[in-house]
Amino acid sequence: MSAAPQAPLRLVVLGLSLSSSWGNGHATTYRALLKAFAGRGHDVLFLERDVPWYAAHRDLPEPGFCDLALYADLDGLAEYRGAIAAADAVIVGSYVPDGIAAGARVLDWARGVTAFYDIDTPVTLAALETGTCAYLAADQIRDYDLYLSFTGGPTLRRLERTYGAPAARALYCSVDPEAYPALDRPARYDLSYLGTYSPDRQPALERLLIEPARRAPELRFAVAGPQYPAGIDWPANVERIEHLPPDRHPDFYAASRYTLNVTRADMVRAGWSPSVRLFEAGACGTPVISDRWDGLETLLVPEREILLPEGPEAVLSTLRTQSEAERRRLGQAARTAILARHTAAARAADLEHVLAEARTRRGAGRPAASDLAIIGH
Repeated sequence: MSAAPQAPLRLVVLGLSLSSSWGNGHATTYRALLKAFAGRGHDVLFLERDVPWYAAHRDLPEPGFCDLALYADLDGLAEYRGAIAAADAVIVGSYVPDGIAAGARVLDWARGVTAFYDIDTPVTLAALETGTCAYLAADQIRDYDLYLSFTGGPTLRRLERTYGAPAARALYCSVDPEAYPALDRPARYDLSYLGTYSPDRQPALERLLIEPARRAPELRFAVAGPQYPAGIDWPANVERIEHLPPDRHPDFYAASRYTLNVTRADMVRAGWSPSVRLFEAGACGTPVISDRWDGLETLLVPEREILLPEGPEAVLSTLRTQSEAERRRLGQAARTAILARHTAAARAADLEHVLAEARTRRGAGRPAASDLAIIGH
């Protein structure tokens, strides 16, 4: 959206994690986006709650492209009150521990633009409906100047009309092409999957990888990611990798003839919710097999840039019969599309643009929350 960087901004981000990619997809998203945003001349401070499960798996303790500060608890956040107040913009992310209370402090302290960045929008909305969301209160949405969402499409209008968000804008995940290059490696797997265990993703993983593996013992498969229950019946030809840090992702994808993208159930229902793995694998030039959801065709062209088989036999047909030339063509087409439209640099420009819009709205006098139309809430 923005061809040239604006005047330098001071941005503070309260996110789930930047230092550790263990068991979450937030860290790689923040790393790519904030590295590119800082590359446009902006100053970034990332505030991360110091929790033991990430402390034990820190793979980026010193980001280099931004300042990283760890705080022990809500009281510890007060140390950064001055930085929050002085910032041109402050972003609070989804799944931040004590996120409702942390967000209330940000909304009280900040003098610049405030934004909520939802990396889990359909999950958030489902939890808001049942009153179980631990990191965002429904009545806070109208108080943030901007709602940045991993989900686009109709969900954006819902956030504005039902919850009173002054402006809801899609800010999809992205990829840093320097961190996810196309590598030439011998094929080790016919089909791979990289992702933390999630119960609502497991049926699709079963249908599109585990069952094909059972039916084709001569083919090779891999599933990388933590937290899978011990009771899963893995076929002998499925290699399990407990955790794969980001710097090993490109080699993993390069060693895969095809890789699988699987989407959480809430995100399938909402549509327009691409996974970061979709862009990372595609940037590496590895052909992607995916489940189906509305809006996917607006990101990658089915059958030309991504494959959408309906079940195990269709997956096996691709693995067994698609020519090597066609496989390479598919991977290159996906890589070309992603490098053209879905890089971190593109998202950083988008972020710059929507923050500028929000600053303009603040200058013009945003309507008070009490004046906003709240429908069906």
